[in-house]
Amino acid sequence: MAAQKRTSVTKSKTTPKKKAPAKRKSSGGIKTPWKLIIGLLLILLSPFYYGYVVKAFTSTWQWIKDIGEDPHYRTYKSFNIRIPNKYHIHGIDVSYAQGKIDWQRVKNMEEDSVRISFAFIKATEGLITVDPYFKRNWREAPKMGIVCGAYHFFHPEKNGVWQARFFLQNVTVEKGDLPPVADVEKLYGVKPEVMRKELKAYLGHIYAQTGVRPIIYTGLSFYADYLAGYFDEYKLWIANYHQPHLQIAEKSNWQFWQHSDIARINGIGHTVDFDAFRGDSLAFQKMLVH
Repeated sequence: MAAQKRTSVTKSKTTPKKKAPAKRKSSGGIKTPWKLIIGLLLILLSPFYYGYVVKAFTSTWQWIKDIGEDPHYRTYKSFNIRIPNKYHIHGIDVSYAQGKIDWQRVKNMEEDSVRISFAFIKATEGLITVDPYFKRNWREAPKMGIVCGAYHFFHPEKNGVWQARFFLQNVTVEKGDLPPVADVEKLYGVKPEVMRKELKAYLGHIYAQTGVRPIIYTGLSFYADYLAGYFDEYKLWIANYHQPHLQIAEKSNWQFWQHSDIARINGIGHTVDFDAFRGDSLAFQKMLVH
C-alpha cells in the first residue's frame, strides 16, 4: 500500500496540470444594475403609485357595486341616497329641523367628487317667525366656503309686502350670496289667484329693495297646478323626490332641483334635503348676487 502511494505521488509530480480557462470579467450579464433597483424602489414606495393603485381599485369596486343600477342615477353610500350624476354642483337646504350643524364636517364630506358647495338656509316664515338657527347657520356656513342663500316660507293668506319687509329685516342680501328664495308650497285655504297676487307682491318688493330677483321654490305638482305660466321671469327651485330625472319641461326656467329629502350628511344629526344645480360652475357664478 505504501509503494502504491509513493508511485501515485511520483506520477502526480511529473504529470503537467491543465490550466483552468481564465475567467472573463462580467460586463453586467444578468445582474440588475443598482440604479434600476433604486428606481423601482422609489416607484413602489411612492405615495403617488399607491394613490394610483387605490384609485384603480376603488373605481373597479364601484363599477362592480353599480352593476344592475341606472348608471346615471346610482347610490352614494356615504350620503345614503341615489344621486343623478349629470349634475356637478350639489347642495343642501336646512332649517331648525336639522338642529346644530357642524359646518366644517359638512364641507369636508365627499364621495366620488360629490361634495356640498351651496346651502339654502331658512330665515323667516310668515310675518313673525324667525328660524332659531338662522343666524348661526348664516354666519358659520360661509366661513367654510359654502355659498349660501336665505329663504322665506311664504304664507299666501298673509300680506305679501309685509312678509317681504319682515324677511329683509332679518336678512341682508350681499354680494356673493345666492338670490333670496320664496318658498311657496300650500294655499292655506285661499284661492290660487289670491296666492299669486300676494306672491307677486312679495317678489316685487324684494326686487325693488335689493335689485335681486328672487328664486321661487315649490313642489312639482304645486308648480304645475298653480304657478306655471304666471312667473316665467323668475328662476325656479323644484322639489321632485327620488327620480332619475326632473319631470318638468326643459324649457322651464328651473335652476335647482331638490331631488331627495332623506340624505345623510356628516355634521348633521337629522336627514337633509339634497339639491343639484342645473348648470356648470360658470353658470353658478352668474347666479350669485353681484
